[in-house]
Amino acid sequence: MQNLFRRRSLVLATLAASLFCGSAAFAQDNNKNTVKVGISVGSAEQVFEVVKKVAAKDGLNIQLVVFNDYQLPNAALASGDLDANAFQHQPFLDNQNKARGFDIVPVGLTITAPLGFYSRKIKTIDQLPDGAAVGIQNDPSNGNRALLLLQSAGLVTLKPEAVKNNTATPLDVVSNPKKLKLVPLDAAQLPRSLDDLAIAAINNDYAEKAGLSLNKDAVIKEAAKSPYANLIAVRRADKDKPWARRLVAAYQSPEVRSFIETQFKGSLVPAF
Repeated sequence: MQNLFRRRSLVLATLAASLFCGSAAFAQDNNKNTVKVGISVGSAEQVFEVVKKVAAKDGLNIQLVVFNDYQLPNAALASGDLDANAFQHQPFLDNQNKARGFDIVPVGLTITAPLGFYSRKIKTIDQLPDGAAVGIQNDPSNGNRALLLLQSAGLVTLKPEAVKNNTATPLDVVSNPKKLKLVPLDAAQLPRSLDDLAIAAINNDYAEKAGLSLNKDAVIKEAAKSPYANLIAVRRADKDKPWARRLVAAYQSPEVRSFIETQFKGSLVPAF
């Protein structure tokens, strides 16, 4: 009987210690003051330097991890190497969740970065020759976005269903009066391929890194307001954590808004 009592006491003590450790870990995770955030090269680095200063006033330390490839930040977040990332729009995230089985959710909007088509061979889109090679992104969401921009410029016509569903690919082109040759490439490769292409769709961060300006150099560009607002994303289990709310609040602060509007003059637009 005495041995049984001792065993029960040991089990209860172990359970209590486990519950205490679990509660402590839960509290630590909810109240943690350092978060690791994945971003893409270029303008995001400048913006997040301001975000870091604002967050520091609230006691939140932001550690940045800079990526050169759009395919990596969500994988790093899903695996736990990051706490959050801030580089993508909702259509891109939806596609990645579906294609790669991630469970990543948005917690706040950041900026809209209008997409542009750039060229080293022509100055205006009217100069685009028949049969020209046109570079677009090979990932589904940005490739669709580039094709929609070509359609808005009257260069191609897409199947209405593909436009409605935001799923357009080169196979959905039903009219191509100039007989343009669509060349899908990795988004990071497009700036380096400009010498071989007549025009290429280049995302803002890669364009900036290549020394290209949306306002000065783009021969076609999206309107400032579009459905492609970028966002801060986290694992679903973290979406209601206090640190996630503090991160979003730091980004959506008046200081960051002012910096974006002053520094980028319309090439980036606050989406919050």
